[in-house]
Amino acid sequence: MAEANWYVVHTYSGYENKVKADIEKTVENRKLHDLILEVAVPLESVTEVRNGAKKEVQKKLFPGYVLINMVMTDDTWYVIRNTRGVTGFVGPGSKPVPLTPAEMASLGIEVNNIVVDFEVGDMVTVTAGVWKDTVGVIKAINQGKQSVTINVDMFGRETPVELNFTEVKKM
Repeated sequence: MAEANWYVVHTYSGYENKVKADIEKTVENRKLHDLILEVAVPLESVTEVRNGAKKEVQKKLFPGYVLINMVMTDDTWYVIRNTRGVTGFVGPGSKPVPLTPAEMASLGIEVNNIVVDFEVGDMVTVTAGVWKDTVGVIKAINQGKQSVTINVDMFGRETPVELNFTEVKKM
């Protein structure tokens, strides 16, 4: 399978979150999880002072743009391009140009591919976060998101939890 890259999509101004929601809904409906991995509207925290009161506000880093981590195929291009509110991909003509790892790093998004030695069915221990020291069985591995899904025992029921590769270790 081809490699996933980050692409920039131009949208109508103010439609960024609507476009993100519509793309995520389409991915869910058409079962494109393995091709369209992540949709992001980059935000930055800004402190505003209004009427003498400081307030922390989230502002869009790039108004009118949405970032998409996806494997470029004719189908994924069509799905994104025909989403309501999308005016097109950033790139010459109709050919989308992926962002380089250096460009992604400057946006604060790290592109690190972690190679893991565990498989579905392996027992792992959680090494960080809320579930630290919890033991679970891997039910799914998502290379695109660099995450695993394990079942943990919560209130006597098995509950799926998604964790980053860096948060688990093989037993």
